[in-house]
Amino acid sequence: MKAPPEACSHSHGDASERRAAPPALIAAPVAARLAGVFKSLSDPTRLRIISLLAERELCVTDLVAALEMEQSTISHQLRDMRAQRLVSFRREGRYIFYRLDDPHVRRLFEQGLEHIQEQ
Repeated sequence: MKAPPEACSHSHGDASERRAAPPALIAAPVAARLAGVFKSLSDPTRLRIISLLAERELCVTDLVAALEMEQSTISHQLRDMRAQRLVSFRREGRYIFYRLDDPHVRRLFEQGLEHIQEQ
């Protein structure tokens, strides 16, 4: 019969040190927020919107024309993206213009795109 596996070799220090979470472990609420961002980025339509907004600010009408989708569909996606702070907007008369919320969103998109293009 095989011997049972050895205990984790990382058991040094006193008992309180052994039970403490590793310093690299992110807090559960932070993990939940980050998962929300990645969930938002997992939708192909949202990624296409980000690809357009990475170039410049656009109004909803321009996004609808570029994506050839219904305005209600685009507005729904943008609402979700605003909730995750992926995009922000400004109103100019009866038009609403969207842009990426900050450079982090652009970098996430560009790094993901670079990753899949290298495969």
